[in-house]
Amino acid sequence: MSKKFLVLGSNSFSGASFCAHLLQAGYEVFGGSRSSEPHDAFLPYKWGSNQEQFSFHQLDINDDLKKIIDLIVSEKIDYIVNFASQSMVGESWDNPGDWFQTNTLSTVLLHEELRKLPFLEKYIHISTPEVYGNTSGFVDENHPFNPSTPYAVSRAAGDMSLMSYFRAYDFPVVFTRAANVYGPGQQLYRIIPRTILYGLTGQKLQLHGGGHSERSFIHIEDVSAATVKIALNGTVGDCYHISTPKLISIRNLVEKISGCMGLDPDDLIEVVGERQGKDQTYSLNDTKLRETLDWSDSISLDQGIDQTIDWVKSNLDDLQTQPQSYIHKP
Repeated sequence: MSKKFLVLGSNSFSGASFCAHLLQAGYEVFGGSRSSEPHDAFLPYKWGSNQEQFSFHQLDINDDLKKIIDLIVSEKIDYIVNFASQSMVGESWDNPGDWFQTNTLSTVLLHEELRKLPFLEKYIHISTPEVYGNTSGFVDENHPFNPSTPYAVSRAAGDMSLMSYFRAYDFPVVFTRAANVYGPGQQLYRIIPRTILYGLTGQKLQLHGGGHSERSFIHIEDVSAATVKIALNGTVGDCYHISTPKLISIRNLVEKISGCMGLDPDDLIEVVGERQGKDQTYSLNDTKLRETLDWSDSISLDQGIDQTIDWVKSNLDDLQTQPQSYIHKP
């Protein structure tokens, strides 16, 4: 019998892309998100094969905990992968209580119920490098937490609580922390699709602080492939970094995208002030994942940018009718 996966946060870019990856591999997949499904352009699991093996359930971890547990029990879900979170960093300063409600309190209550399920094989907790704060050099999975925003603090608190569940109850959790993900289907307020969309529509792209902060960007398909390996074969209680060794400044990234589109970046960029509490650099050492689970990234940044440009161009009429900025949902 095929293993069953429940993907919480299945409307998110990472969640929807992971669902698509699972379906392609032949798994039965249940998706859960608090909002109804968005436009198909943002749902990679509707683009490929085996769609009949997917079912969507509108469930909010803040309000529908009992319904979530009832679904898990009735279907005897083997693996739960949790992408659900309040995820915007800068905006967490405006409504910090909402971030702590979802990322800490509701997440802890979810774990309290899940630990009572004897049939659960693995719980995969999708965390974030933001818990480390600003770092110097490449850090491994044991790097101390030093969060600098309400978002990061709320995620760190949830992670620490979950580790206590592993130690106290042998709760079958593994953690992942990925570099900046991108690819076709990503929300338009993220830097790569926004740059492409603004370049095609003649809008000015605001770069906070001039875009000097550095990040590693990894294609979502590589992240999904890694997450499956971690789910099936990762060591319980461990964390795995998913990244690449290459860093690029946001300014240089925008210039690279502009070059791919034949645009002058100076015509596209508008420099604005830096965001409060923004980490300048974090770099993830992913040796553990590569050496213990035989994973490697396969899609270069240039290839991934070209794919994302093609996606935006193919869906341009529809994408121009979709929100281009983050809309907060309490």
